[in-house]
Parts: sequence; C-alpha cells; structure tokens
Amino acid sequence: MIISWDEYFMGIALFSKYRSKDPHTQVGACIVNEDKHIVGVGYNGMPNGCSDAEFPWGSTGEFGDKKYAYVVHAELNAILNASTSLKGCRIYTSLFPCNECCKAIIQSGIKEVIYLSDKYAATDSTRASKRMFAAAGVHYRRLETDIEELPVNFVLPKGEREG
Repeated sequence: MIISWDEYFMGIALFSKYRSKDPHTQVGACIVNEDKHIVGVGYNGMPNGCSDAEFPWGSTGEFGDKKYAYVVHAELNAILNASTSLKGCRIYTSLFPCNECCKAIIQSGIKEVIYLSDKYAATDSTRASKRMFAAAGVHYRRLETDIEELPVNFVLPKGEREG
C-alpha cells in the first residue's frame, strides 16, 4: 500500500499524540514546509521543567486544579519545536485547533491547517478559530481518507533482521 503525503504527515501527527500523558484527549501535530520536509512536531503536554506527575490532568474543579491552566497544546508545541521559519508551511493536527493555537498558527505564518477531528465544532473556541483563519487567509480542511488504520510492526521479518 502506498499512502498519500497527507496521510503520511497526518500519520506522523497521530503517532506523536501517543507521547501525551493526557488521559482523556491526546493530540498530535506535524508541521511541513513547501518541500514536504517536517520542520516541527508536537503533542499536548506539560511545559519543559513541569513534571507530568506534579500537575493535574483533570478537567473539573477550580482553575488551578485543571489541566487547562498548564498544558501546552500540540499545535503550539510543534510551532515552538520548529527548526526553521514556518512561513508558508502546513500543519497537520489530529484535532481542529483551539482559538489560542489558531493565533499562534496565524502569527507563525502557517498557511494551511489539515485536521482529522472537529469534535468541538460547536464551541465558541472553534468558531473563533474559524473566524480568525478566514480573516487571515489561512485555509483549513478535514483530511479525507479511506484509511482506517495502518499497522506498525516493531518486529521485522526474519530476512530484514540483523544476525
């Protein structure tokens, strides 16, 4: 099977989300330049120096007791991890960006957002993102694919193994 470039880069974003320790919503993102080179990858997690074990992952209670006060979203992490200018790049993300990530995407110069899920489409945050993307000329589209899964094998067939 040969996968498309869009499927390949979304696969990188999906694979990245497995680094997240969020028990409810794992999100991954992959930024690609015009030459189809990956220039940034991220997942939702705590900032460097903030232990995953010491900060909350819940979504209920007081503000300081919720993950929202602390977690860096996948898209922002990918932008912050980027190795070069992001002008003209595309970002692949497993979940449509919130309004905060939207602002960072626009400011960084990314021109296209490819997403898999828009499960929060009815929220104020997502509506604000779509409004800002439209105003800034950032195109967004849902990845359309017939692929449901791609197996990843860490054990190679006998002919491909060393010794």
